Amino acid sequence: MKSVLDFAKWKERGQRISMVTCYDSTFAKILSASGVDCVLVGDSVAMTIHGHADTLAATPDLMALHVAAVRKGAPEKFIVGDMPFLAHRGSLDATLGAVAKIMQAGAQAVKIEGVKGSEPTLAHIVDSGVPVMGHLGLTPQSLHALGGFKVQATDERAAEWLLAQARAVEHSGCFALVLECVPSDVARFVTDNIRIPTIGIGAGPHTSGQVLVLQDLLGLNTDFKPKFVRKYLDGATLVKEALDRFDKDVKTGEFPTPKESF
Repeated sequence: MKSVLDFAKWKERGQRISMVTCYDSTFAKILSASGVDCVLVGDSVAMTIHGHADTLAATPDLMALHVAAVRKGAPEKFIVGDMPFLAHRGSLDATLGAVAKIMQAGAQAVKIEGVKGSEPTLAHIVDSGVPVMGHLGLTPQSLHALGGFKVQATDERAAEWLLAQARAVEHSGCFALVLECVPSDVARFVTDNIRIPTIGIGAGPHTSGQVLVLQDLLGLNTDFKPKFVRKYLDGATLVKEALDRFDKDVKTGEFPTPKESF
């Protein structure tokens, strides 16, 4: 099983890190048999699985439920669980309670969006024995403050600010950093100037690794087509074709056969 210590080794060796976002036991079991390095149980579950327009509907209880499902399907994978909207911005007791739920459900680390104003909290979580992965650039929990889902750090001043924030994440004790929707050269600038590995999504090829949502890379989200997603399978078409074959076989009496009956 991979551990939090592997991330620093991977960056030192220049070995790219693969991470996939997953939410359920069935897909987690398939992921468990793959070479993917680690699994993120993202708060995007609110959108991908529960149909919300953004991630804000995710709660610590919801995240713990899905972390537990993924852990059952992928007992040998390194699992990171997202801290949902505002879960780390209240009292320290409430924050640690949310962290405990996610870790006790089966995560080996939590991911926390943003850093400004949260440095002491991040450090306290790390000092409490919980590995923390940071997340900067486009932070979906702040979409209203950012004016929507937009590319971030698009000028020199913003790039310098992003690097300063990345260094604050590192200084807080985080073991890795997700960079979302930032220009490729900015992602390289940040990656080259911090010690911890970066994992990109919509951040170009120069990060230490890449993450995609499983349903996106399998082509299951037909109405979500951002520039940064590569479809490795036309999953929606394949699933629909299978359902149509089932429908046809039921209606023509071809299913079930005597071999499929008791």
